[in-house]
Order: sequence, then structure tokens, then C-alpha cells
Amino acid sequence: MTGVPTGTQRWRTVTLLVLGAVGASLALALGAPIATAVIGLILFGILHNLLEIRYVAGRFSGVLGRPFLDLLVALVTAIVVCRLLSGVVGRPAQLAEILLGYGVIALAARFGLEGRRRQVVWGVVTAAAAVSLAFPAYHFVVLTHLHNVVPLFFLWEWSRRITSRRGRQAFRAVQLLWVVAIPAVILLGLLDGSLTTDPGIVRSVVGDGQTVLSTSAPPGAAATLLGSRFLAVFAFMQTMHYVVWVALMPRVAPDASAAFEARVPWVTGPRLWAVGFLVAAVFAVLFGVDFVQGKALYAALASYHAYLEMPVLLAMLVGAPSLLSPPVAAADERVPSELMAATVPNVPTVSRMPAGGGGGTIGPSPDAAAVAVAPEPEVGT
Repeated sequence: MTGVPTGTQRWRTVTLLVLGAVGASLALALGAPIATAVIGLILFGILHNLLEIRYVAGRFSGVLGRPFLDLLVALVTAIVVCRLLSGVVGRPAQLAEILLGYGVIALAARFGLEGRRRQVVWGVVTAAAAVSLAFPAYHFVVLTHLHNVVPLFFLWEWSRRITSRRGRQAFRAVQLLWVVAIPAVILLGLLDGSLTTDPGIVRSVVGDGQTVLSTSAPPGAAATLLGSRFLAVFAFMQTMHYVVWVALMPRVAPDASAAFEARVPWVTGPRLWAVGFLVAAVFAVLFGVDFVQGKALYAALASYHAYLEMPVLLAMLVGAPSLLSPPVAAADERVPSELMAATVPNVPTVSRMPAGGGGGTIGPSPDAAAVAVAPEPEVGT
């Protein structure tokens, strides 16, 4: 490794660690998918919610500004209520959640886009909502799996900080491996000989495991081979989802954590982790007493982090300028120098989404942003 900069070694190490996590997660998901999904949920479900909210709110404060954030929280709170009522009133609550979910995307387009792009998004939202309302059971299964795909977009955006072109490509290739390639291999049946639906050590918690199967499999397919494939994909993707938010992002994106704490100073890192583990302990008891009811309550509370992603994803997909400048950490935050290599010190502060709608004024000028993210070659890459 003589002559190779420390930054290059760091990215190689990170990429190799993620690759190792992919292998371990796949082995667990194929060998004991139900146990992997349930134990992972108990240990890391609540904690990953909190850590993801911290990252998204810290990194993308330019997207999640007021009054948009206030309206977003109100909509998501209504979704939480719908999820809590779905066990009582059934289909009406599910249909209401679907409408509110698409309302989140429409609201994001209203505040963050303008002109033709806004109209296109509203048109797509209207068509998608019609399909989801016609097939609500499929909507929720698709939403479950898409949620586990979301880290790819955040990791792809974050990887712009890797100044080595080859290092960045290798990192992104590993992400595509676990998000696209491995699920495709499982769904195509190439690993059918390794599949199982035995609940194993969590049988006393989930019984025969049909609750977990029905969450991940298409309607009517839970008892089929296709259902087993979707279960394995879900267990694998969920595990990697937790790896990203609990193990990876807090380590490699300290500037986002610092930006969040500057915005909400009373929520320090130790307090966030302590609350995560404390609430996880409470939910462990709830899952043990009644897994179905505990899962329903968890799913309701998890709505906040799941729907918070949507406006940011929309901004990523349309290339909002507010995303082009990473947040600058607090003065006392120790951010590795290679992370800051992609940041221009004097880039103007990212503004909030305009209250009256329109995306043309969000963030720094395109020229400044382009300089901010331009990768530079590293010696030895």
C-alpha cells in the first residue's frame, strides 16, 4: 500500500466491510429468513428509525424546511392514525393511508418543483394512486420492499464524497449488488435449494410465521415457492437496511449528525442511541406478548421515517440544486478530511423550500454546486 493515500485506504475498507455485511446478511436470510427478519426488527427496528431521521433531517435540511415540514408532519401523523385504525376499520383506513401517502409526494412537488416538472409529478401521482386504490394489498407489499431499496439512493448521493473515481465506482457496484443483483438471483429461483420458511428460534413469538410471510409476499402467494423467495429477499434487504442506517451512515457521515444536532441541540448522539435501545426493549416485550399487535404499533410509528424519505427522494430524482452541497459540520466536529474534499468552504447556505412553491431558488448556484461535488483524482487509484 506504499504511496496510497489514507483516504483511498479508508474507502477500500468501507467498501470491503459493506461487501462482508452483504455476504453475512445473505447467509442469514437464506438459512433462517423469518428469524432474521424478526430478531432484526426487535433489535434494530426503532433504532434505525431514529438514526435515519437524524441523517435525513441533518443532510437534507434544505428540502425539509418550514412551512413544508410542518405540513409534512401533519400528513404523516394522519397516516399513523390510519395505521392504528386499520385493525379496527380495515379497508377504509388502508385506502385513506394510500391517499395520504400520495398526498405527501404531491405536497413535496407543490413546494419543491415548478412548471412542467410539477405537473408531470402530479400526473404520475394521480395515475399511481388510482392503481394503488384499485389494488391496495399489492400497494402495501410493494411499499414494504421499496422501503428497503431506499438506502441505495442515499448511498449513491453520499458516494459523491469519494474523490477517487475507481473507489466511488467500486462502492456503488457493491450497493447495486445487494439492492439489485442478489434479489434478482433469489426471485429467479437460482437459490431455491437454500430457501426455508421454518420460524426456528422465533416460533414462540410468531407461531408458524405466516404473519411475516404475508407482509413480504404478493397477495395469495404466502404459501407458495414464490412467497418463500420474496421472504428471503425481504429478510436480506431488511438486514442490509439496518446495516446501512445503524452501522454505516453514523460512521461515515458525521457531518449530517452534527447538522441535525445544530438544528435540534437537545437530541445528542448518546441520547438518541439510549432512547433507541430503551424503546426497543419496550417493543421486545410487546412483540413477545402479541407479535401482531406489536408489529402494527411499530409499523404505525415507523411511518414518520418511511414517509420522511419521500420528499427527499423526489428531490434527488429531479436533481434539486439543494442536494448538491453537503452540510458543513459544527466547528468542533471531527470530519475526516477526505469527506470534506468534496465541499467548497464558501458555498452559499442552502435555503429552505419556498413557501409559495417553485424549485428554482433552492440551494446554491449550479456553478458553485458543480465545483462542490467535482471529484479529484487520488494518487495510486
